[in-house]
Amino acid sequence: MNLAFEAQRHALGDGVAIQSYCAGQGPAVVMLHGYPQNHRACLPVAQLLAAHFSLVLLDLRGYGDSTGPAPDAQLQPYSKRAVAGDVARVMQALGHERYAVVGHDRGGRVAHRLALDFPDRVQALASITVIPTEEMWDRSSFGFGMQAWHWFMLAQAAPLPEVLLAGDPAFFLEHTLHKMAQGRDFLKAQSLTDYHRCFARPEVRLAMIEDYRAAAGIDRTHDQVDRAAGRRLAQPVHVLWERGRYASGETPVDIWRRWTSGEVTGAPVAAGHLMMEEKPDEVAQQLLPFLQLHTA
Repeated sequence: MNLAFEAQRHALGDGVAIQSYCAGQGPAVVMLHGYPQNHRACLPVAQLLAAHFSLVLLDLRGYGDSTGPAPDAQLQPYSKRAVAGDVARVMQALGHERYAVVGHDRGGRVAHRLALDFPDRVQALASITVIPTEEMWDRSSFGFGMQAWHWFMLAQAAPLPEVLLAGDPAFFLEHTLHKMAQGRDFLKAQSLTDYHRCFARPEVRLAMIEDYRAAAGIDRTHDQVDRAAGRRLAQPVHVLWERGRYASGETPVDIWRRWTSGEVTGAPVAAGHLMMEEKPDEVAQQLLPFLQLHTA
């Protein structure tokens, strides 16, 4: 039987309103979804963790049923720093002063910035399929560009991505999810319907585009400043990645060790990019001992 998550809306000002979904009991854990989805991407794993933790699922700024401000030329409104600030404010409003964060895809990048900017609040970071943004750009190659072409297309100046996505939003979303999921048979019908409902809205697509523009601009600047200053995560990190990736050379564990002074653990999962929905049992089994060890 699936546990019901209670929805709550948090008006943060300047056009930002964040939708949260809460359930469970125990130490606090916030879960952050990725592109092109919303909080429903976290639900299969959250259902398995709710007996152990007070879970908070969010629609990121501008995604799902959350709203965001108008973009600016500096890309600040959709920077990971701004979005991480939303998460911190919502968690405080919900009464959670200390918590762990689990982030998948874009949510993993927000989780990284949240842990850096709020070290007194974030106890531990679980990063699903994500290495630090600046590492992704450093490792970009022909193969990366062919596989992750949307990183480059969505980062283009307006109005190119906006016009392209508006041409056939349903096709674009289906193509994206099919590629990420290596087929989408495991995606729950209710989740898929909700992804389409949200992606059909121009303001949601704009938030996603601005997210990628920020990743190619201001987010890189923030990461580069931190790296030059020797500023690193202090929290323990647990990272999961798709089995078969990083088969030669460094693993995500090796990579994250350059960005943290804390312990880094992790493992591959026999799944595609959307592993929280494809293999929720395996992901939950990986997360549970890590979160139990590092939350109180």
